[in-house]
Amino acid sequence: MTGLRLVIADDQAMIRSGLALVLSSEPDLEVVAECGDGRALVQASADLRPDLVLTDVRMPVMDGIEAARLIRSSPEPPPILALTTFDDDEVLWPMLAAGVGGFVLKDSPAESLVAAVRTVAAGGRWIDPRVLPRVVDRAVAQPVAEPAGTKALARLTPREREVLDLVCQGASNAEIAASLRTTERTVKSQVSSVLQKLGARDRAAAIIVAYEAGWRRP
Repeated sequence: MTGLRLVIADDQAMIRSGLALVLSSEPDLEVVAECGDGRALVQASADLRPDLVLTDVRMPVMDGIEAARLIRSSPEPPPILALTTFDDDEVLWPMLAAGVGGFVLKDSPAESLVAAVRTVAAGGRWIDPRVLPRVVDRAVAQPVAEPAGTKALARLTPREREVLDLVCQGASNAEIAASLRTTERTVKSQVSSVLQKLGARDRAAAIIVAYEAGWRRP
């Protein structure tokens, strides 16, 4: 199986080394470059054309937000996964706007980091459950000029809108089933239908699509 080629960036050498050690221990992952600032990251991405970029946000010379913008504006850009800390709320929305595919917290266990890398490299979204409520809160506060997904939202049935509302609150299938007094199997089917209608790969992507499209609770 062809491995995923990764470029990682963090201004702290010890963190870079730790990330490289964890990721390189997986048989399908290869770290091809380590960068200490955003400018070096942009250059490495252009030169090496990795399958995924994993970057810190706060770095010298050029931060992760500007680096992500430049990388995502390049021809055939790689997906980007952002590293952040639990209390660094002010970077979440700018990084999403810059085109990152998700966030992983720096204190996440190794298995979560690896899963996040594989998910985002495959085109999915990964937002740590501890960060998700704040991403949703920030999305709600954003003014929406022309909701691009209005037609997609309009295709949802009343029950699917209830399901989407609970998904946006971070509820699990079991919690949704309890709230709506139905079975988890039914909820799983309804969530799948919501994702399909919104063109979303997963729950995190559905939440972002919904709020960017002007979602309001039913």
